[in-house]
Amino acid sequence: MEDSTPQPPERMTRPTGRLFVLATPIGNLEDITVRALRILGQADLIACEDTRHTAKLLNHYGIHKPTVSYHQHNEASRANELLERLRSGSQIALVSDAGTPVISDPGHRLVSLCLEQQIPVIPIPGPSAVIAALAASGLPTEEFLFVGFLPSRPVARRKALQNLAKENRTIALYEAPHRLLNTLSDALEYLGRRQAVIARELTKIHEEFLRGDLAELLVRMQQQPLRGEITILIGPPSGEKEAPSELRAAPLSERVEQIMRERAIDRKAALKLAARERGLTKREAYKQLLNRS
Repeated sequence: MEDSTPQPPERMTRPTGRLFVLATPIGNLEDITVRALRILGQADLIACEDTRHTAKLLNHYGIHKPTVSYHQHNEASRANELLERLRSGSQIALVSDAGTPVISDPGHRLVSLCLEQQIPVIPIPGPSAVIAALAASGLPTEEFLFVGFLPSRPVARRKALQNLAKENRTIALYEAPHRLLNTLSDALEYLGRRQAVIARELTKIHEEFLRGDLAELLVRMQQQPLRGEITILIGPPSGEKEAPSELRAAPLSERVEQIMRERAIDRKAALKLAARERGLTKREAYKQLLNRS
């Protein structure tokens, strides 16, 4: 009797090649599925963001397959090369350095070309830094907005955050360590004192979750900068914390000086915190200081 059990798409007979968009571990090499390992072992070619990085994973599991680089700097030309191989019947696995390709990583161009040419694109799901961070964050996750990386240029970054000011869902984003302070500072200015989580080095030896509101996390990062892969989660607005009445009653200039001493931060950062305590915008706070100077 013929077996009528449904087969996964990679086991069906196909007249053309197929592209497998395959998720790889974000740190711990054990975080890979049995299916992903099988596909890597059966692929004719593995397209990698960094061939040296992917070689560590392949060597760990004894997989010996040809690899080729596919990253943001060669995506335009390499996508067409890979498309030709797929047309000729090759089975290609597309991987990034960590997590799922295309999601804040190269791959969109190749996937789009494949779909235009009716070449099957098969997702092989697996680890995701944003999902892992959300699961352990303690923030609301019924709905969330993933924005990838914010623009690196200050003006564009602030504009992006300003557009998120009315967002009522948890916001998830990735950030580079050297931009973390500026991003937290800008987020505090445009989003207010929302609860937030910084998830660092997920699934790795130095995995760490830092929780607090944006003002508190900004101060902590000024005192102890972070390294490694970073995911930031910003909760929905829930009412900003007010400073005690005696602090709000003190002249703004005195409060700024006090915050600078207590938290060992510069005047600009202290003014932002003082402004938030009093429900003022940064511009209003500057005006008060100028009028009293």
